[in-house]
Formats: sequence, C-alpha cells, structure tokens
Amino acid sequence: LTFVIYFQYIWNINSQTENETENERRKADELLLNILPENVAYELRESGKTTPILFNSASVMFTDFVGFTKIAEQLSPQELIDELDKCFSYFDSVCDRYKLEKLKTIGDSFMVAGGIPVPNNKHAIDCCLAAIEIQSFMNQMKEIKAMQEHPYWELRLGINTGNLVAGVVGEKKFAYDVWGDTVNTASRMESSGVIGKINISAATYEQVKYLFACSHRGRVKAKNKGEIDMYLLEGIKPKYSVGGAGRVPNDRFREVYEKIARGGRFVPKGPVSPRQSITAVAADTL
Repeated sequence: LTFVIYFQYIWNINSQTENETENERRKADELLLNILPENVAYELRESGKTTPILFNSASVMFTDFVGFTKIAEQLSPQELIDELDKCFSYFDSVCDRYKLEKLKTIGDSFMVAGGIPVPNNKHAIDCCLAAIEIQSFMNQMKEIKAMQEHPYWELRLGINTGNLVAGVVGEKKFAYDVWGDTVNTASRMESSGVIGKINISAATYEQVKYLFACSHRGRVKAKNKGEIDMYLLEGIKPKYSVGGAGRVPNDRFREVYEKIARGGRFVPKGPVSPRQSITAVAADTL
C-alpha cells in the first residue's frame, strides 16, 4: 500500500510537471504568433533562425495621424492611449479581415503589407479595400468629434506595390519587417499624400485601376525621390460596388476578386499593355 501511494504521488508530480511544461510551451507559442507570422514563427521555433525572402510583388500601406501632437497635448495620458487603442484596434480588425500582415506601429504611425508572408495575386486590391474602410472610419470619427466640439486628428494614407525583402531581425525582441525601395516609396506616398484621402503610386494604380476609381494627381515631389506619379483612390467603381456608392464590393466585384485570387486570367476588351497585371485584365468582362 505504501508503494502504491508513493507511486501515485510521483506520477501526479510528473503529470503536473508535464502539464505545466505544456502550458508554458503553449503560452510561448501564442506569444510568438502575436509577434511573427505563423510560418515564420514555426521556422524560428524549429531551427532557431529564419531565412529572409524576396517577394517579387507585395503592397505596403502606411498611415499617419495629422495634428496628432497638438491634440495629444490636450488629452490626459489615459485618454490619449484610449483613443489610439480605439483606432489601431479597428485598423487591426480590418487588416485581419483582408489578410494583411501588420508590421508595426511607430508612435501614431501604422504599417501593414499584403502579399506576405504567403504570396498572392490580390494584395494590392486587399490594401485598397482596407484603406477605404480605415479612411472612412477616421472621417466618421472626425465628424462625431466635431459634433461634440472636440478636436480630432485626421489621417494620411499611402500605398505602393513592388518587390521587397521580408525577414526577422533581433535576438531578444523579434521583429518581422520589410525592406527595399518599395517600402521607402510607400512611406513617401503617405507623407506626400492628401489629408483624409488615399494616395497610391503608379505601380499600385496599374494593379487596381479596373476595379477602383482613381484620379491622377500628376507628378508630385517626394522627399529623396524626386517627382513621382501619384493617384488618389476615390473608391470602388460604381459597377463593382453595392448601390454604386463606391464603398462596399458587390457580387460582380467578388466574382472578379475570386478569379484573381485563384490566378485566373481574363480576356479584356481591347489591347493589353505589357505593364498590365492579372488584375488589369479583369476589365469589363464581368
């Protein structure tokens, strides 16, 4: 009887230790997944390192609050954090819905990318859809605050598309980040943008122009980049949006979107230039 009791005691200790170890491992995995994309986290956990990857096509979106510093001075620390959390939490939910990878927040700036860590054909469209929702949210928040006679910051938002390198840096505090001229140009799209509007590069415009209404701003001077062709994304084209309002994709849009996501090709009306991508040939066939 003494032996049985002793064995049961040892078994309980071992089981408890194993359960605690498994719980700690699960918590560590969850924490890692909050920092890194799933496939990158798995590679890091299995091998202790990750391999940088060159993506031939991805889209990067930057946002930045305008008037943030001045308004922040009028808020208590708790009020400031609450307002930032409200905005960034909404941004996060929108980006999750469109499968965009959040890279980081820097003060009042927000950075995400589409087409990484898993390449896809629809990243530029996803970024534009997310941008429309985010900018609309901020414009609505400004209207609400104005009715309450409270000041509120506005948003500049910029998107660029091209190749980039993505990888993990750091040893103690990991960070999944992206590098390359595509990223720098995306930043310039934001800083050279129009308050309350969505500013996109010519590269992004070529990817989305058949589904979204855009207006050409001309060649605009950007810091350290010279003059760059820029466009304002006005919304989804009426024929592809619910009620023609330009905000919510309709069934026609989704049909095109799904075919693009699957890598489908379209037969456009008229000639297709060499610059036109898989999204460009969606044209008017649906």
